[in-house]
Amino acid sequence: MLLWPLMLVLAPVSGQLARTHKSVISLQPPWTTVFQGERVTLTCKEFHFYSPQKTKWYLEKEIPRETPANTLEVGESGEYRCQARGSSLSSPVRLVFSSASLILQAPLSVFEGDSVVLRCRAKPEVTPNTIYKDDNVLAFLSKSSDFQIPHASLKDNGEYRCTGHKERCCPVSSNTVEIQVQELFSRPVLRASSSQPISGSPVTLTCETQLSLERSDAQLQFRFFKDGQTLGSGWSRSPNFQIDAMWSEDSGFYCCKAATVTHSTISHSVGSWIQVQIPMSHPVLTLSPKEALNFEGTKVTLHCKTQGYSRDTLYQFYHEHVLLKHKSVRFAKGASISFLLTEEHSGNYYCTANSGRGPQRSETVRLSVTVPVSRPVLTFSSVEDVNFEGVKATLRCEAQRGSLPILYQFYHKDVVLGSRSAHYAGGVAINFSLTAEYSGNYYCTADNGRGPQRSEAVKLFITVPVSRPVLTLSSAEALTFEGATVTLHCEVQKGSPRILYQFYHEDVPLGSSSTPSVGGVSFSFSLTAGHSGNYYCTADNGFGPQRSEAVSLFVTVPVSRPILTLRVPRAQAVVGDLLELRCEALRGSPPILYQFYHDDVILGSNSAPSGGEASFNLSLTAEHSGNYSCEANNGLIAQHSDTVSLSVIVPVSRPILTIRAPRAQAVVGDLLELHCEALRGSSPILYLFYHEDVTLGKISALSGGGASFNLSLTTEHSGIYSCEADNGLEAQRSEMVTLKVAVPVSRPILTLRAPRAQTVVGDLLTLHCEAPRGSPPILYWFYHEDVTLGNSSAPSGGGASFNLSLTAERSGNYSCEADNGLGPQRSEAVTLYITGLTGNRSGSVATGITGGLLSMAGLAAGALLLYCWLSRKAGRKPASDPSRSPSDSDSQQPTYHNVPAWAELQPVYSNVNPRREDVVYSEVRSIQKKKKHAAAFDPRRLRNKGSPVIYSEVKVASTPAARSPPCASSAPHR
Repeated sequence: MLLWPLMLVLAPVSGQLARTHKSVISLQPPWTTVFQGERVTLTCKEFHFYSPQKTKWYLEKEIPRETPANTLEVGESGEYRCQARGSSLSSPVRLVFSSASLILQAPLSVFEGDSVVLRCRAKPEVTPNTIYKDDNVLAFLSKSSDFQIPHASLKDNGEYRCTGHKERCCPVSSNTVEIQVQELFSRPVLRASSSQPISGSPVTLTCETQLSLERSDAQLQFRFFKDGQTLGSGWSRSPNFQIDAMWSEDSGFYCCKAATVTHSTISHSVGSWIQVQIPMSHPVLTLSPKEALNFEGTKVTLHCKTQGYSRDTLYQFYHEHVLLKHKSVRFAKGASISFLLTEEHSGNYYCTANSGRGPQRSETVRLSVTVPVSRPVLTFSSVEDVNFEGVKATLRCEAQRGSLPILYQFYHKDVVLGSRSAHYAGGVAINFSLTAEYSGNYYCTADNGRGPQRSEAVKLFITVPVSRPVLTLSSAEALTFEGATVTLHCEVQKGSPRILYQFYHEDVPLGSSSTPSVGGVSFSFSLTAGHSGNYYCTADNGFGPQRSEAVSLFVTVPVSRPILTLRVPRAQAVVGDLLELRCEALRGSPPILYQFYHDDVILGSNSAPSGGEASFNLSLTAEHSGNYSCEANNGLIAQHSDTVSLSVIVPVSRPILTIRAPRAQAVVGDLLELHCEALRGSSPILYLFYHEDVTLGKISALSGGGASFNLSLTTEHSGIYSCEADNGLEAQRSEMVTLKVAVPVSRPILTLRAPRAQTVVGDLLTLHCEAPRGSPPILYWFYHEDVTLGNSSAPSGGGASFNLSLTAERSGNYSCEADNGLGPQRSEAVTLYITGLTGNRSGSVATGITGGLLSMAGLAAGALLLYCWLSRKAGRKPASDPSRSPSDSDSQQPTYHNVPAWAELQPVYSNVNPRREDVVYSEVRSIQKKKKHAAAFDPRRLRNKGSPVIYSEVKVASTPAARSPPCASSAPHR
């Protein structure tokens, strides 16, 4: 093939390849990374003859802007493009205005042979120290922050960065710069004005290359070579080299080199072969061998030869103007093809030769091929479909291939029957009448002088119709079980072979067999249930089938392994459901007895008289969970099914909710445990806990024992609680349980209420005690100087009050105490000062009466002092004894304890002046002690029981209010 010419084309005028005009951006300063605040000037270069006018600039997706000149000063990071008039859009240039303290600066583009400077710039607080290439130390920066690559090459490709140290801080690293060294110009390509010049013709060699757009102004030199030797004077600025005349010795490999003026970059082209052509003569076709060995199968060679010399010549061989084959040869003066002769190869041959200036044709050569006969084919035919004696028969012999004439001969058992000669294609035939002796083998031969060829033998039979066959079964009475082997034998008494026997079961073919002689055939098979029924056979030797008598066979089949199916009215079996156990053996002779088992205990049995399945029903209880199986038996063998497990779900019973607290009375802050348990029900059970029908939470119990839910009590947790149990069948709700959460009383607040701003003797003072928080009932105690004044109960919460008629001795500290059984709380003390006289009768009482009253008062005071001294000596407990129990008081009615617990007989004083007259009666009552603790004072009880009362009449005088006896307890005024 002409490969080298395809690599060379006509060279263009210039050594530069054609290009489109494309704008190019250059930078000043030449760095793509600078510090923020610095400015970079972009210049848009263009390559055409007219001067630049407006230039379009693009920054990423912003709207383009135009400048009247080809420069633009920028200070913003981004990807810039430009487009000068008459040029296409430039490639993108990415600028980075960095805020980092250390940057590595590199030029926009690097070409082979360039001197490249990498500058590591730092802010004042950073000192550069090292430069890296691909994370390997390249150089240490000491005096200068610049690193220079003198002559860039592909080995300098990589990622560069520099590092430094920040003063009094830490190491810092710059940005990474990728250096990709580009070719200054493309690899040159050698073009020749002709790749196959005629001897003596001129040839122009052109060395084509293309400079990079950024360096389109670079100057190149060129040099041309033949077989490694320099052509001409060496390097030249011209990309063309002229050879005035090419001769045969100038054929060879040519190439060129392109280089910069300094020869810092040199590139060479791929070598191209140039073959000088010599004009060729007409080709000559010869056949070999020359002898007349032109029989089919002989190998013949056609050789086409030319005079002259050519690098590439295409030879083509033709038979009767039909292309046989073509060959492309190099540096040769001929070509040959060989093939084995067939009958179709007879005819005229010629060849052509083409060295690039059109084909040249040889003279025609004639070839005749003699074809030996092929192996003939003998066929037999008769008028009738069956070869009976006396029927006319025809034998035909034909060779499909072979040169005429052909002699055919016919043979019966190697005895010649006759011969025929064929001068036309199609073969010959002979006819004869069949007799019994004509049974046997026949063949024929064909011969056209190259030796006879013999056909395959054909066998001829004179046939006799078969008799009615007889079918027998071997040991039929013993082999009736499934799996036994039975043999059917079919045989005829007469009939010409070959005889075809066929066996049938209920008119369905079982199989067939043929025999070349009399004697019958047999058919064996292994019994299955489907083999019961009637059998017969047929025999046929071409005259029509003959059918035997029918023979009956019954096969007993053992039962197969039964399949147990459990059926319940829902997806999951539940107590009370009706379970149906269905057992079925897919195979087995009836009747079949089925038995059903639960955990290997028989449940019952059922019979299937006609085969098939049987069922057993069972009403489910909790005890019916377990493994079920069934058994099938038809008297031959018993088969047990696989076990089927059944889990009977028990619906949950109504759960019981139990509330567990750390004390008898639940108190705010206690940890409350709600325990819910259903005594019956299949696991898992989901328990839900409710407070006032609001769900508190849910817990799943994978086994029995219920579930618990813990709750830290607050005041809002008082109310009704319940729980619910659900195992997927039907949820059950517990009884409701009421819980009251007691709140301990808070510190009470004591309030003193008087009729005026400054209390005086005789005023009615109200002591009001109230705990802001606390569960009722709350018992309040009132104290004066830690001496109990009385108590009062608040059944519904809130506060309680205690009234007191003031005397001079009532000045002092008051306090109260609140207790709801969870621990008492004492209020802050409140101080009360009492001034002035009782009432407004200071100047109107007679002085005579005063003396009598004072004498009576003195007598009473002496008796009281004596009583107090005896009582103290007997040893009394203080009124504020902490051992007292609030529960001793009546929690329903307020009670005023005006009598200390230590007194056996205690006088109680109260001022009686119902009509506000000048006479004041002092009433003294004595109270008998009944309990260990102080008894409550009830004025009505005193009146009803007739307690002894002593009255002293005292006229009011203009003197300070009288003082109470020193050991008497205060009592409320009635």
